[in-house]
Amino acid sequence: MTLKLEESWKEVLYPEFEKEYMKRLREFLQKEQASAHVLYPPNALIFNAFEHTPFEKVKVVILGQDPYHGPGQAHGLSFSVQKGTPFPPSLQNIFKELKIDIPEYKYPTTGDLTPWADQGVLLLNATLTVEANKPGSHQKLGWEKFTDKVIEELSNRKSGIVFLLWGKYAQAKGELIDSNKHFILKAPHPSPFSAHSGFFGCKHFSKTNEILEKQGLEPIDWQI
Repeated sequence: MTLKLEESWKEVLYPEFEKEYMKRLREFLQKEQASAHVLYPPNALIFNAFEHTPFEKVKVVILGQDPYHGPGQAHGLSFSVQKGTPFPPSLQNIFKELKIDIPEYKYPTTGDLTPWADQGVLLLNATLTVEANKPGSHQKLGWEKFTDKVIEELSNRKSGIVFLLWGKYAQAKGELIDSNKHFILKAPHPSPFSAHSGFFGCKHFSKTNEILEKQGLEPIDWQI
């Protein structure tokens, strides 16, 4: 199994691929697949977020925790599912909040958030793989160290990024971000367990566009 990365990200993150933890992670994934374990997302989509949002184009980061663990769901973008797949509850609530925040927003027919990624929204999960039907199965194997480095490099090398941190797990990553250079918006997770505690009504989507426009940047078209 080869872990490939988009060129601009490879330039930033190349040293990480040479470190022992990444070598061990690669070996683990190879062994898992050799043992006929089904892993999500498919190999070619593990780094999909980076393919669609090159380093120099990142304007917004939406941080998730794990890929979805059911068939046809995960494709390397946090909260997003492949075309034709029913919307998971958190994604349903994201679209509900968009409708609250932006009244003219039309509820989408697909949960594929690739159009956001193509506009500069890095849809980053902290863990980039998972075993089928085993949520959290690839946590604490090295992916978090890698994606923490992604956040640190964005914080150090760029300015003016809007980080959307939903839920306690994502908010803990705020320690990696220089709040003097970037914008951090926090809210409860869009999960059904917490969405009514402040995710609904957070207006993060319109707030993000206000921040981008104040910097002279193109706002995100959230409509899919």
